[in-house]
Amino acid sequence: MEGIYDWAVLWEWVEIAARWTHVITAIAWIGSSFYFIALDLGLRKAPGMPELAHGEEWQVHGGGFYHIQKYLVAPERLPEHLTWFKWESYATWLSGFAMLVLVYYLGADLYLIDANVMDLAVWQAVAISIGSLAFGWLAYNTLCRVFVNANQTVLMVALFAVLVAMAWGYTQVFSGRAALLHLGAFTATIMSANVFMVIIPNQKIVVADLKAGRTPDPKYGKIAKQRSTHNNYLTLPVLFLMLSNHYPLVFATEWNWLIASLVFLMGVTIRHWFNTKHARKGNPHWTWAATAVLFLIIAWLSTAPMSMQAPAEEEGAQLSGAALTYASATGFEDVVGIVQGRCAMCHAAEPVWEGMYWPPKGVVLETPAQIAAEARRIYLQAGISHAMPPANLSYMEPQERAAIVAWFRSAGVAGVDG
Repeated sequence: MEGIYDWAVLWEWVEIAARWTHVITAIAWIGSSFYFIALDLGLRKAPGMPELAHGEEWQVHGGGFYHIQKYLVAPERLPEHLTWFKWESYATWLSGFAMLVLVYYLGADLYLIDANVMDLAVWQAVAISIGSLAFGWLAYNTLCRVFVNANQTVLMVALFAVLVAMAWGYTQVFSGRAALLHLGAFTATIMSANVFMVIIPNQKIVVADLKAGRTPDPKYGKIAKQRSTHNNYLTLPVLFLMLSNHYPLVFATEWNWLIASLVFLMGVTIRHWFNTKHARKGNPHWTWAATAVLFLIIAWLSTAPMSMQAPAEEEGAQLSGAALTYASATGFEDVVGIVQGRCAMCHAAEPVWEGMYWPPKGVVLETPAQIAAEARRIYLQAGISHAMPPANLSYMEPQERAAIVAWFRSAGVAGVDG
């Protein structure tokens, strides 16, 4: 049945729901994380504070005043209502992993695997993906234990070395788009595991000791604060990497792994300025100069020769099962002519549209093989919707859109290809 029961439309809405959930929960997690770091840095000792209080802060918001006090261990009496900040982190990771499954695992042939980089079976690519996320937490947690008594700058340098190695490693295994997305997922897994495996368990130990009448060990709060600080510095690079799949200048360049590595340094310089300001320790303007220099280096690196080359000619092209089905479906030859005439001026290895130097989102639609591989997106964006061409600049006719819809639906593919 067509219309609302069209599998491609339903699948698109499943992705929309997962992405929306991911964005909402990420906003909640990042917002609370940034707020509490700023609050913690702004705490000050003041006369009249309770004996066990570490510091206090006065804030104004929403027409009222807030008086906040922090206890490094816990107050003498635990309040009846205690708010835990954990579900924002858990929901962000779970919804992000759902997106990884929906887009990159179930669409592995299109988004995850690049045979020119490494010719993997889908199960191999998925296994490497999941294994790398687990490795990230084990490596990071080991570093934290090894450098527990060292200068924390040494620990951050060691972590940066791991991130650079993973950035390079991912680009040797996956497509450029998937490599940077996985580096973001790698880092986000560390951040969420910090909450699930360290911060919340340590806080529960403190609460349990307090309820049992024992004096909690302050080391648990110290460790939790360390992990929270790490999360604070990693947040901005993760956001960049999660958005990188929209920009070929980031993921489809020869130096994509180095670009990703430098993004982590930009995250540090930006957060250092905010953290220093919140701690009332000055206004380190040098951080913005350093960030600007790093950004210019990244922009320069992005102009290096593109990793993404035009695929082989149709005769030698390797198509997934779904793409082969679309290539043999009724009306495919007509659709090839439509797409090449209305879309390929931009979606080409070397676009001819004035002012455009790379194909939008890295999508190339020059050959029948490329068009068959992008069948679902062509159907959704140029068939049942008018998203493409933008503002209908190439004047795609209603009957041409109808031809795209008829071709896609005639394929009758029950599964998903991306």
